[in-house]
Amino acid sequence: MVLKGLCERIVSSKCSSKSSTETVDNTQVPVYSKAGSSDCKFPKASLWSSIFTSGFSVVETYSESSASEKKAVPSRSSGWAAAVRKVVTGGSMRRFQERVLGSSRTDISSSDGDIWLLGVCHKISQQESTGDVDTSNGLASFEQDFSSKILVTYRKGFDAIGDTKYTSDVNWGCMLRSSQMLVAQALLFHKLGRSWRKPIDKPLDKEYIDVLQLFGDSEASAFSIHNLLQAGKGYGLAVGSWVGPYAMCRTWEVLARKKNDLGEPPLPMAIYVVSGDEDGERGGAPVVCIEDASKRCSEFSSGLAAWTPLLLLVPLVLGLDKVNPRYIPLLRSTFKFPQSLGIMGGKPGASTYIIGVQNEKAFYLDPHDVQQVVNISGDTQEPTGTSSYHCK
Repeated sequence: MVLKGLCERIVSSKCSSKSSTETVDNTQVPVYSKAGSSDCKFPKASLWSSIFTSGFSVVETYSESSASEKKAVPSRSSGWAAAVRKVVTGGSMRRFQERVLGSSRTDISSSDGDIWLLGVCHKISQQESTGDVDTSNGLASFEQDFSSKILVTYRKGFDAIGDTKYTSDVNWGCMLRSSQMLVAQALLFHKLGRSWRKPIDKPLDKEYIDVLQLFGDSEASAFSIHNLLQAGKGYGLAVGSWVGPYAMCRTWEVLARKKNDLGEPPLPMAIYVVSGDEDGERGGAPVVCIEDASKRCSEFSSGLAAWTPLLLLVPLVLGLDKVNPRYIPLLRSTFKFPQSLGIMGGKPGASTYIIGVQNEKAFYLDPHDVQQVVNISGDTQEPTGTSSYHCK
């Protein structure tokens, strides 16, 4: 768990580099809605269009091969990818990430106000507050909620990806890992509900184990990094390359359409990637359209239902060098939505998964730790490796 000043960490775009260049801010703001919820039916142009024209952070891509793999990796790059290359090729990737994210871990202060974590308010403030909030055990309830969120990090030692020699995604797979965390939370909410917490000293829920197994690091797991790269080839995803939020959203859209051996979709919900007037990295301000959302749901259900569970993904392009501070309150308010799935964001070349806010601070899960690959068994009594998918 890392706690940083939201404006200091996200709004500021300063970094040390031999060459200076303009960068583009990209943020992906997802929302998950269950079928039948009145909260998910929006008019053609609504509050969403003003909220999601902005974003918290910067997430960009560039391509890098290991010393033993110098051959070029073909990918569809654009202006923002070239810009990021200039920023990050001057030094060590790890040093760059530490410079961007920082290595300090900040304590939580009750004087900073209550914490909103993916639609749930944890009341730790010393001041009185009103509303429908979680007031049980304050900080303890927050820690249990936070540690129950699935953490997906760099892994090493998995089977080589495709016909390459890559057996690790260290230094290039953080956006893919951040996206896996986001979808994993959506599945937990869908299968077990938002109030679910990882049990202590009790058998684990089978649905929880099933979710973890979907994100294993092999082709046999539906949402593995292997299958994500295969599904995203049409959007420029390649082994050893960074990827932007727009391409990542579209990749999940492609992967969700693939049927398993039983003819069933791997994701139990429709996906709606919201874009602007022109689809693409710079497609303009995104507007949620109820007709488009309903169409995705109808396609997902093969015409049997007008509305189904829906994963709403909103990739954003914001400014040239920094996020306008006036957007921060609107973005912060999205964490109060009961359907909130947080934000994929960070800095150029260092994606994180932001899941909560406390006034001007943000809580996020960091995929940059390197862990050995594990195989999650189906045993709910003593499954091995599940602790590596959580953070205290």
